Parts: sequence; structure tokens; C-alpha cells
Amino acid sequence: MGREDSHYRPEGVDGPRSAGSGSGGATGRVSIPGTTPGHRPGPPVGSAPVGRANPGQYGHPGPAGHGRPAPQDHGRATPQEYGRPAPQEYGRPQEYGRAAPREYGHADARQHGHADPRDYGPGPAAPVSWPGYDAPGGIPVSPPVPPVGAAPLPPTPPPPRRRPVRLVAVLAGVLIVALAAVGLAVVRPGPVAGWLGGDDTPTAAAQSPEPPPPAVLAGADGNAPQPTPEGVRAALEPLVGAAALGDRVNVSVADVTTGEALYGRGQDSPTVPASVTKLATGVAVLAARGPAYRIPTRAVAGAAPGEVVLVGGGDPTLAVDKNGFYPGAARLDDLAAQVRKALGGTAPTKVTVDSSLFSGPVYEPGWDSDIPTGGFGAAITALMTDGARRDPAEARRTEEAMNHAAERVPQPDLTAGRQFAKLLGLTGAAAEAKRGTAPAASGATATGTPAPGAELGKVQSLPMVRLVDIMISDSDNVIAEAMARQVAIAKGKPGSFAGGAAATDQVLGELGLPAGEISLADGSGLSRTNRISPSLLTDLITLAGNGSHPDLAAIFGGLPVGGWSGTLDERYQASVTKAGAGVVRAKTGTLSGVNAIAGLVTTADGRLLTFAILTDRTPDSLDETRQALDRISSALAGCGCR
Repeated sequence: MGREDSHYRPEGVDGPRSAGSGSGGATGRVSIPGTTPGHRPGPPVGSAPVGRANPGQYGHPGPAGHGRPAPQDHGRATPQEYGRPAPQEYGRPQEYGRAAPREYGHADARQHGHADPRDYGPGPAAPVSWPGYDAPGGIPVSPPVPPVGAAPLPPTPPPPRRRPVRLVAVLAGVLIVALAAVGLAVVRPGPVAGWLGGDDTPTAAAQSPEPPPPAVLAGADGNAPQPTPEGVRAALEPLVGAAALGDRVNVSVADVTTGEALYGRGQDSPTVPASVTKLATGVAVLAARGPAYRIPTRAVAGAAPGEVVLVGGGDPTLAVDKNGFYPGAARLDDLAAQVRKALGGTAPTKVTVDSSLFSGPVYEPGWDSDIPTGGFGAAITALMTDGARRDPAEARRTEEAMNHAAERVPQPDLTAGRQFAKLLGLTGAAAEAKRGTAPAASGATATGTPAPGAELGKVQSLPMVRLVDIMISDSDNVIAEAMARQVAIAKGKPGSFAGGAAATDQVLGELGLPAGEISLADGSGLSRTNRISPSLLTDLITLAGNGSHPDLAAIFGGLPVGGWSGTLDERYQASVTKAGAGVVRAKTGTLSGVNAIAGLVTTADGRLLTFAILTDRTPDSLDETRQALDRISSALAGCGCR
């Protein structure tokens, strides 16, 4: 059936179908003081609106203000802006592109108490110092960024394409992004040793070096002619009415450089977005936490001597040991070693888990009934290992054959507690962790034994930019829900589905995006009650790419490339869509009856456009629907549309 990025059942839909929104949509853009007026009402269906989302609305001077922008003003922020070393200071290139498989699993309705969110920081982290890159696993965060407007890399014959066979190996890629108002360049190397976790083996070390990465996306030309609304309309109108798209097709196309809207069809109508929701979640968490922020997992001394309290900070990628599902993740065995050292002569006697940072139900009430039990979602708790997968090694072997479903544990926090207890040497009944709360720190005892609440150790997740990459590239639902809760905590809201959704709406509004055109129930897009308008998505992508908020450009690092990586690796291969291969970078969304895609495309003239196509009344013909969607973005890629 191909790759599913969210949740798809071709038959037996038992969740409610979206009734859809009426035509039109919410009114009014959130304006920024001192800038241009807010969004004006959209044009009639099929017409070509103009003047939408002028970058000046977001503090960007626009092309008239500066001509061709300087490299330092746009695109992905430099490593120094995130507090990390210059590219030459770290080793192997960044692993972008294909990331960990999407999240699925079991859930229960257990609720938890409340941890103090202040322990996890109220907002964006200050830049951290990463000498030689100090992330677990030694994976650098970002590769060097070529100058904006630089000539594309010379063509290099690509290595033989290696398709996964029952996940014997996973291809990981580097997607070097130089995205500004004027262009985009992406390259991708061959397989990266160690992607599946564990130490590099002598066999891996002895392999011949990979050839230079071939160009995947040529740099867009900031001086390329802009398509006209009439040209875009002529290219798209014959395609948007395809029967495979159903009777509700909402589309927005805009120019990234100028922000001018080039095409609109129901563009302001809030529509079920499925996993395209993750674009909003990613932008919100990058804005709220910053690309360098790392999620802590702590161990503190309990009330009784020898009691260890494992405090979850909301890291869904936390691993037990070097064989974890997510490469480079923080590890419980490292934390256990810190605890043993901190306890000195005191023997561990019990483990208590504090997962109270997250609250409310562990799965969203709007999810289809089979999501908690069928492997499409997991119980979302502040403490978990390997995205709540019961057997990470088995998940790596079978995720492709099983359509990315993986068996999940019903109580991820208690499972993590038992795993940690065993690492501390506890056995039998002593290894059965229980829920509780960490005591407040009170200083050292007279005997030198760590006092209740004293920190015994801490490990930290990969930087936020990497977690967002994984979430976007392979549509990781559990990471998405954890990221939404990070937004909530940063904004002082409860770490729950409702808190994450409200905080995401708030952050997007603070960025000047139209808050009236988004209404969320979760961060992953599994809920059918989510609504986002296509025009909000193209505004969001324009905002991230126009240079006014450099941290947000990190959202592009994980975008799948058409015909090449992530959830698009098997698409754009038919003769009618091949124009989009290598020049479309987009996030997909799939639920039964819902198909969506939003991202970037470079035209035949070299102009960078953003597009969003949302459909939520599609027939049960997944392959035909996807090809109909891909034909629209391929039409943009194949024409100058002038």
C-alpha cells in the first residue's frame, strides 16, 4: 500500500467523518503593530488572489527594500545562532531526511498529578555550548549552510538507490537547507553508519567512504521571474477538480519571496489537516523553546534512604541503552551510572516514577477508536522509552512490513521505571516501580547521604531541532504530541492535549498568523476535530522562510523530498508527477477520507513557491488520491506559470 504518514484505514471507518467547514472560514488576520493591515477576505473559488501574506507583515522588508538578500539575513540560522560550534569543529555530517518511523501504539486513560513546569523552563532556552558537539551519540546538529544564491553543486552520479527490505537498513540523509526568500538547496548522502543505534562496528568502519552527496534540489534563483496568478490558475484549474480528490478541495499557493498569493480555492476554510498539523506543531515548539533546547530526564533522591525518583521531562525518545530506537537519544543506563555514583555507599532500594509534568487523558478523545489499540498512537506520558514501543529491536525489523504500526506498552511511565530499576540492580518486587512525586530539595543530610529531592543525575534529549526533524520527516505522532506539550509548558499551560493545542494556537497568533483559521485538539493530526486553513499553512511556511524569524527555518530540515526521502520517498515517480521529484519538499497528511500535503516547490524558472492542498472528503482510493494531489504540485514544478 505504500507509506502511511499518519493513520489510514481503507475500510471499516468507525471514527466520525468530518462534516467539513463551510465555505469561507474564519475572518481576520492577526496583525502586528506597525505593519501592513491584516488579511483581506479571499477571492471567489478558482480566482487568483493577490497581496496575501506580504513579508512586510512579519517584519520582512520585502524585495523592494533590499533587492537580493545577503546570505546572513535569511534561511536556516547559522550554528552559532544556536550556540553550537562552527561546522569545522564537529565531525560527520548531520543526518537529515529519513528519520525514525512514525509512532503508533496502545494507550490507557490513566491520569497523573502535576509537576512544577518551572523545573523545565518557561520559554526558549539560552543557547548552549556544544564543543565538538556534545549530543548523545555524537551526531552533529546541522551541517554547514552554503551561501544563499550560490550556484548549485555540480551534478554527481547518484549511488545505487537502496530500498529498505523489512528494515534491514534505514537510509538516513543529509538535507542541507539554505532557504531564504530567494532559494533552497538540498543535498543528501548515502547511508549513515550507526543510524540504527549502537556503536560503530569494525565492519562499518572498514566500509569504503560514501561518494560525495548528489544534488537533490538545485538552488532556487531569487531573480527568477515570479509566476502570475493567471498562469498558476491555468496550470491548476484542470487538476483541482479531479474525482479522486473528492468534493472538498481547498488550495493555497503563494510566492515565498514576496508573500503574494498566486492561487486560492477555499484557501481560508479551516479543513481537517491530518499530519500536516505537525508543521504548526514544529513551528510553535521552535518558537517557544528554541532550536537548541534539550528535554531533561532527572533522577532525584526520594523521601527514604535508597529511594530514587525518576522524573520525566517529556522526552519521548529516551532510550534504555545503546540499542534504543532513536539514534543519539538520551539513555537510562547513563543516568543509572550517575545515580550509583551520587548515592555513594547507599544502595538503591526502590524506584518511584514522577510523570506528573503531563496531565489529563493519555490519548485524545477525538482519536478514532482503533488508534489507542491498533498501533497508531501511544499513551502520552512525561516519562517513556523508545516512543513507548514494547520491543524497539522488533520495531526496527518490522516497521516497513507492518505499515509502521508497532506494539506499544499501555503504561509507558511505569515501564520506564521498571527498566530503570533493573539498571540500578533491583530485582523481583523491588523492581516494580510505582507512581509518585519527587520531594522538594532540602539540602544534604548530616551523614552525607543525599537529602530528599537532591538531584542524583540528569540526561538530556537531542536538541529540539533534531526532534522536530524526526517528527516531520517520518510523521512521528508520539514526538508530535510531546512537542505540543513542550509548547504548553513553555507558555505556562498544562502539559495536556488541551494545553498543547491552546498554546500552539497562542504562539502562532503571536507570530502574526491568523489565529481564527486554526483550531487544534492535538499536536500530531490524529484527531479529526483539528482544523487548519490552507492559507494559514502557506503563511506559516512563508514566515519560516522569509528570514524574519531565523529559528523557524529549522522546520525545513526534516521536510521529505519528493521521490527521495521520508513520507514522499515512493511518490512523484509516475510519468504525470515526475516533474515534482526532487523539487517538491512537503509534509503529508493521511486519515481515512482525508489527504493533505503542504510545503515548497521550485518552479521550472527557479522560483520558490509554497503550497497547501487539503482534502477531507476523499473516496477510498488512496493511491489515486495521492497521485491527484501530486499532480498539482508537479504542475507548479513543471511550469513557469507566467
